[in-house]
Parts: sequence; structure tokens; C-alpha cells
Amino acid sequence: MLIRSANKDDAETLTALSFKSKGYWGYPEEYFARWNDELTISPEYIEENIVFVCEQEGVVSGYYSIIELQEAIQVAGTQLDRGFWLEHMFIIPEYIGRGTGSGLFSHLRKECVIQGINELKILVDPNSKGFYEKMGCEYQSEFPSTIPARTTPLFLLKV
Repeated sequence: MLIRSANKDDAETLTALSFKSKGYWGYPEEYFARWNDELTISPEYIEENIVFVCEQEGVVSGYYSIIELQEAIQVAGTQLDRGFWLEHMFIIPEYIGRGTGSGLFSHLRKECVIQGINELKILVDPNSKGFYEKMGCEYQSEFPSTIPARTTPLFLLKV
């Protein structure tokens, strides 16, 4: 497993990976229309944020990204606090259950130490809640989702 910094040429691959990974959970097509902007990774996004790519067997098998909110913002009718957020962690379905997520998360912890990040907030897909608990993240509360009548668990990683 090789984990490297993403470069702007990875944008298209990471966008496809985001949609494929999210599709693993069988969400209806209309959800993806709502998620289009947040699942699309641009070259500018890669240049402006902390983004790492995992490669295995010559395949980009996953990635994660950390963003810093300089001030609180409103999303889906609620406030996201300023600070550092794990915005994306996606694994292609073929690599789920093969240690890819754990490997990326271990790298993420080390990167937080390097970057001086003591706390990382994470809004997780409800289907991934167990993974983040296993990784030692602390459940905080439920946040309104961008999908009506749905919530998203908020977790906190203390580094």
C-alpha cells in the first residue's frame, strides 16, 4: 500500500472514486444529484487542501482529504464550526474490508500530528459509523443531512 500526496492530475480519478464508493451503499440516483458538487474533486480543491491518495496493485484504491474552515458556515440548516474537518475518505468497493481504510486512517492520524491538528471533526455516512467507532473516533451528535428527512453522524477524532 502506497499513500502519497494527491496532485491536480488526480482530480478526475478521485471524483470517479467518490461516486463509485458512495454507490456501494445503494443510494437512489436522486441523492447523487444532490451530492454532485460535494463528491466532485477539482484540481483547485487538491491544491488548496490536504489530500492523500492510496495506491494498491497499480490502482488508486482510496483517498482522504482534510479541510480547514476559517470560520463557521451554514450547511443544510445547521452550523459547521471553524476548525479542521475530514471532508472525504473514500475506498473503492473492491478494496473495502482489505485494510485500505485502516491504512488510510493510520496515515491520517500521522498527518494530523505533522500538521499540528489536535482535533478533527468528521460528518460520516451513516453506513460508515462502525468504521469510525473502530478507529477511535467519538460520536458527538446527529446533523441534518443535505438529503431531507435524513441525518448524518458527527464524530470527533482527538489526536
